[in-house]
Amino acid sequence: MHTCHAEKLQQRLVGRRRAIKAGSSIALAAVSGFPMLAKAAPLFENILMFVPAAPGGGWDGTARSIEKAARDAGLVGSFQFENVGGAAGMVGLPRFVNQRKGMANALMVGGSVMVGGGITNKSPVTIKDVTPLARLTEEAGVLVVPANSAIKTFKDFEQALKSNPKAVSVAGGSAGGTDHILLGMMLKAVGKNPREAAYVAFAGGGPANAAILGGQVTAGISGYSEFAEQIKAGRMRPLAVSGTTRIPGVDVPTLREQGMDVTAANWRGVFGAPGINANQREALLQLMTKLHASAAWKEILQQRKWTDVFLAGDAFAKELAADIAATELVLKDLGLAS
Repeated sequence: MHTCHAEKLQQRLVGRRRAIKAGSSIALAAVSGFPMLAKAAPLFENILMFVPAAPGGGWDGTARSIEKAARDAGLVGSFQFENVGGAAGMVGLPRFVNQRKGMANALMVGGSVMVGGGITNKSPVTIKDVTPLARLTEEAGVLVVPANSAIKTFKDFEQALKSNPKAVSVAGGSAGGTDHILLGMMLKAVGKNPREAAYVAFAGGGPANAAILGGQVTAGISGYSEFAEQIKAGRMRPLAVSGTTRIPGVDVPTLREQGMDVTAANWRGVFGAPGINANQREALLQLMTKLHASAAWKEILQQRKWTDVFLAGDAFAKELAADIAATELVLKDLGLAS
């Protein structure tokens, strides 16, 4: 009997010690602020990420940044990537449309280049055939002149366009691209025919830089990063940027600020597969909204100097439709679309 009583007493003491230890752990967690709850499950176990461009470019960089931020924020378990490049996204896009139809965990990165690409290539499959989810970032164009130019301000450039568009030669990227479209929109804004544009297309930033610095052209248009070094060195004078807002950390006013209601930025965003239902679309929208709000994504925006132009769901779909219509008009005006 004594042995049984001793065993019971020992069990009670062990039980009491466990209760005290558990209570101490809860109290410690409460004081230290560490939650006792299990880590929340990711919104998606796996995302199939499609990039309609070769690795290493702007769309691929955006896709890899989405992966990093989503994983750091615990929103997605893993990513699978597929890259198919060519023709401003028009080679890859039909593949995504045909092979990912109805897939609730498929995402594709795309952007403004794809809008123009579908029109100029007369592609049977276009950006209209996927599900718009969110616009994420943009890189604005910048209008520059050489430092020794007689054109000192944007108003000077605007006046020169009004007087004689054909005398104002402008260097930029490929014909029908964002740079060419921007010049066409500026000509239209000053009441001139975009076909009068004296646009000089270059395959890369190097030759365009040389032409501007050498005075072979009046001005140049490109993404800000292409001219940043020359601007910082004082060899080029920036007159205006073409985004909806100023470039972070860059003290150059937008076209709108200077009285010209024109915007033309190289925006990038994400799209879902065709044929997904409303609930599947909503789940992807929730993923992109939470990604955008995460500290990991904010850090990436700052590091890459990307302008945050987040717009999701129906608002993005409406903006995209307007962008497509405006781009079609400008490309027709430039003689690059029928």
